[in-house]
Amino acid sequence: MYQEWEEQELARQCSEKNRLAEEELYNRYAARIFTLCRRYTDNSDDAKDLMQETLIKALGKISTYRYSGRGSLYGWISRIAINCALNQTRRKRGKTVSLDIREQDTIPEPTEEEMETIPQEKLLEWISRLPGLRKAVFNLYCIDGYSHKDIGKLLGISEKGSAGVLAKARRQLKEEIYSYLRDKEQ
Repeated sequence: MYQEWEEQELARQCSEKNRLAEEELYNRYAARIFTLCRRYTDNSDDAKDLMQETLIKALGKISTYRYSGRGSLYGWISRIAINCALNQTRRKRGKTVSLDIREQDTIPEPTEEEMETIPQEKLLEWISRLPGLRKAVFNLYCIDGYSHKDIGKLLGISEKGSAGVLAKARRQLKEEIYSYLRDKEQ
């Protein structure tokens, strides 16, 4: 029997290993968590694996969840997803990070009018093609609102390292934008 619980009750039922509640948690949050994970991965299969890992971890730790208002369960699960994605990024990147930020970024910021001509799907495609660490830093800073200090702690790099990686990600995205705009004019 399907039953829609409020977040607090859903978490309590999941902590008691109620299979219907666990199924509802999955049905309620899987698509949103998949979308979040897709921002941090190179492909849909990796995002699906991360989503599964996230929901398994969330169910395993659900007794530690503390309700703090509507939407807090999703917020709690999304933090687990981001941590899983960052762990994957750390594993894949190895030990070295190039932080050569001496290169000057001479590409101007695109105007608002130029940005409005670019389909959202194109922007998402370009973000998804950023290399692992650049993608992680870009998403954490520009989309999830983390500070460089927090990103540094999460990824085991310095605050300046985070800023340097973000600068490279932004430069790469600007190159994509101007290439697209040039091709569109021809």
